[in-house]
Amino acid sequence: MTMRSLFSNHSHYVETFQVFLKKSTEHQCMLDFIHKKLPQLISSCPELVESISNGKTEINVLSVGGGSGEIDLEILARLQSEYPGVIIHTDVIEPNAEQINSYKECVAKASDLKNIKFTWHKETSLEYENRIKDSKEMGKWNFIHMIQMLYYVKDMPATIRFFHGLLKPGAKLLIILVSGRSSWAKLWRKYGPRLPPNDLCLYISSADVEEMLDGSGLKYQSYELLSDMDITDCFTEGSKTGELLLDFLTETCNFSNTAPLDLKNELIEDLKKPEYSERRGDKYFFNNTLNAIIIEH
Repeated sequence: MTMRSLFSNHSHYVETFQVFLKKSTEHQCMLDFIHKKLPQLISSCPELVESISNGKTEINVLSVGGGSGEIDLEILARLQSEYPGVIIHTDVIEPNAEQINSYKECVAKASDLKNIKFTWHKETSLEYENRIKDSKEMGKWNFIHMIQMLYYVKDMPATIRFFHGLLKPGAKLLIILVSGRSSWAKLWRKYGPRLPPNDLCLYISSADVEEMLDGSGLKYQSYELLSDMDITDCFTEGSKTGELLLDFLTETCNFSNTAPLDLKNELIEDLKKPEYSERRGDKYFFNNTLNAIIIEH
């Protein structure tokens, strides 16, 4: 059997991602940031504060790669509590129809979103970019966020520059992705060339984004979001959970049964080493640390 990219099978990708979320603290570290840090960062936007104090009761939020909406809704709920009574117009860019449907189901189940108006766009960030350039609808957003999505663009610097250009003066762009100090970055550097190539995912980290921003002169703040993932099941032969985690880690469908034996053995042994995982008793925790980067307009 030949190794295939995980992104060639969307339903299998979703299955591995759900296991990843259960075994990691990824969403929790994001929620901690959203609740503790985000309000002060948004409220420090002078244009937004001035607009609301002058009686303008609308905030425009753009979600790039909103996925199934869980994190989006936490952000919106936090904004709503910070600015009660203000109408929040939210546009969501998401290319996957299943994810949009899941997002809409989350909205339908929520009981506290009465002041939030949603518009979904089933398109990639590049399709959105091309459409907006044609329509010349620039500079209207109070807040834009791009959470765990820059891996899926062809040109990361151009994508950041475009969405930064859509901000109102003083508004903010939030980017969250894996830290350059995470084990993901180490894993990609060593094993990326030996894993199935695909057109959907780039091996980039916060270090790449910060290097680009430093070169462009854009002002930003970076916050480390500590996170880990329990990968103990990866070392139990025949564990369904372990196999799904290995698929997610390697972005490979059925990695355990399709990877060359030497590659599989080497990777599994590396995952136990301190540079990748911390051992606590009989469990191993992969370094899943993220960075939240706030770029100012």
